[in-house]
Amino acid sequence: MYAANGKLLIYTSRFSSHNDRLRIINSAVAKIAKSLSLGIEVASTKKILSVYVYYQNEEGEETPIYCDWGKNWNEEDIYKAIRNMMFVLSFHPEYSGLQSIREELCVPA
Repeated sequence: MYAANGKLLIYTSRFSSHNDRLRIINSAVAKIAKSLSLGIEVASTKKILSVYVYYQNEEGEETPIYCDWGKNWNEEDIYKAIRNMMFVLSFHPEYSGLQSIREELCVPA
C-alpha cells in the first residue's frame, strides 16, 4: 500500500558497516516523509555498496533521488538535497503526487 503521494525507499547493503550514515540518512528521510505525508520503507540488499534513496510514485515506479556514495554530509545537507530533488521531480507529469504538494516542497523546514 502506498501513501497518497508515494513513498521514500532507503536501500542499503546488508554487508556494509555504515550504520552511522544510515541513521543520519534515515533521520533526514523521516523528516521529509512526515512533512509531506509520504511513506517510508528501508530495505537491505547485497547488490549495492552505499545507501540510496528513491522516490516511489503512486504507480510503484522508483526514481533515484539521493546516493550517499563517499559523502560525509550532515542530516541537514542530506535533507536539503533530497527535498530539492523532489521539488524538481514535482514539475514532471509522471509525479502527480508531488505536484499536489509542490508548495510544501518550497517552504524551508
